[in-house]
Amino acid sequence: MPQDQAPREDGIGEAMKRREDFRLLTGKGQYVDDIDRPGQLYASFLRSSVAHGNIRSIDASAAESAPGVVKVLTSADYTAFGGLPCGWLVHSKDGSPMAEPKHPILAEGKVRHVGEIIAGVIAESPELARDAAELIEVDIEELPAVVDLATADSIGSALHEEAPQNFSFDWEHGDKDATEAAFAKADRVVSLDFSNNRLAPNPMEPRAAIGDYDVGRDEYTLYTTTQNPHLIRLLMGAFVMGLPENKLRIVAPDVGGGFGAKIYHYAEEAFVAHASRVVGRPVKWTSDRSEAFISDAHGRDHVSHAELALDKDGHFLGLRVDTRANLGAYLSTFASSVPTYLHGTLLAGQYRTPAIYINLKGVFTNTVPVDAYRGAGRPEATYLVERLVEKAGVETGLGAVEIRRRNFIDKDAFPYATPVGLEYDTGDFHALLDKALELSDYDGFAARRAASEAKGLRRGIGLSCYIEACGLAPSAMAGALGARAGLYDAAVVRVNPTSSITVMTGAHAHGQGHETTFAQLVSDRLGVPADSVD
Repeated sequence: MPQDQAPREDGIGEAMKRREDFRLLTGKGQYVDDIDRPGQLYASFLRSSVAHGNIRSIDASAAESAPGVVKVLTSADYTAFGGLPCGWLVHSKDGSPMAEPKHPILAEGKVRHVGEIIAGVIAESPELARDAAELIEVDIEELPAVVDLATADSIGSALHEEAPQNFSFDWEHGDKDATEAAFAKADRVVSLDFSNNRLAPNPMEPRAAIGDYDVGRDEYTLYTTTQNPHLIRLLMGAFVMGLPENKLRIVAPDVGGGFGAKIYHYAEEAFVAHASRVVGRPVKWTSDRSEAFISDAHGRDHVSHAELALDKDGHFLGLRVDTRANLGAYLSTFASSVPTYLHGTLLAGQYRTPAIYINLKGVFTNTVPVDAYRGAGRPEATYLVERLVEKAGVETGLGAVEIRRRNFIDKDAFPYATPVGLEYDTGDFHALLDKALELSDYDGFAARRAASEAKGLRRGIGLSCYIEACGLAPSAMAGALGARAGLYDAAVVRVNPTSSITVMTGAHAHGQGHETTFAQLVSDRLGVPADSVD
């Protein structure tokens, strides 16, 4: 902004009404389930109620003759397609690539988690499709289910031939020798065993998809609840269906919350796209809430042993972590990157820990696939580090505040290279902590707790510090770490003859207010009213 230009009332940082809110709050938004295509049919899925088993037979005759049923599809109808791909290649510490078994659109000969799709019914209404799906008879030879991370490699029931011990990868990061040396000279070691629980996403809008094949143009259109339409086009087109990008159009309208769970390419998307070609009509599917719990990718699910080495004055010397990360039954789109490069590289936190080493095993289990969810690896790292630091504050007698102050990276140490591969540009962690203590009246907590106890109530207080990592870039670096596609975006700002401005960007909004934010950004930079920016 020119120095002689006064701040705009609708510029960056100024409060203004979000322009998208009126239509969203008055029911004028358009979500996938609001869309109906001419001649549309509906899909419903028979999902496995067994965690692990061989499929002996599928009898769909009763479903095929049920009222309103147009077609029943099984894995035999999808044999020409590839499996759902994982978007990130991780190598084990011995240099071998991760085990990457096929993730079929429909179960092929075996079911590996409750909720895996066995068959899909296409009918004239959602109700008729659901009723018919219940008529399909499946004979499954049940096998022992692997659900315990601690014994997944010894239970004797491998999920995939490619991973006989149920490990996809045995990954390490950091300097093992330097870390061992740090522990050898430590005056105190604080250790902790804990689990970071599995979580199920639950956005207000459930997932939905409509496949619409145009026989005249030999083109597919997929309407889907996704945070990342460009990624879906790439993965579904190139890796699953073998389509050039100009033959596959992805439409992502309003999205009612994603939190990571709507980033990935799901089997239902490829199913409805192909089903539309098979039946010659659009095919729509909308998940219900119960279905979502066993089909939407889950998050977290780590079991860890962590140790922190300290000197006699309470300074951190080294951090050593051994973790088993649950991947679920298959590798989801970013499953391999979340516990590795999005987790291991954040274990330094905001502390001066000279040596850090993590050994992490990615484990297949008979559970719903696990992927990025609300922070994706970074919350898991923060939880681990801050639990250890809190315990160290107790065991050393320094307390929660002093143990952190004593080990924060000093503001004059930036740029600061961490021992896990990241460089921090700047920061003032001491000032942030002091401000947090001031705003929370931390020193007055004892009096507040005493007042609560006098009323028979309990009161607690806790501290947590964290480092966030967003916008992994540039693409060359991401590719070197294993990304199988460029993590780039593009934008066009066009000034129209009528003096209005149009902004086109690949960033998809799913609750963040992009329509308002981008307009503010352009308004502030070009000195024009935000109302003139679309």
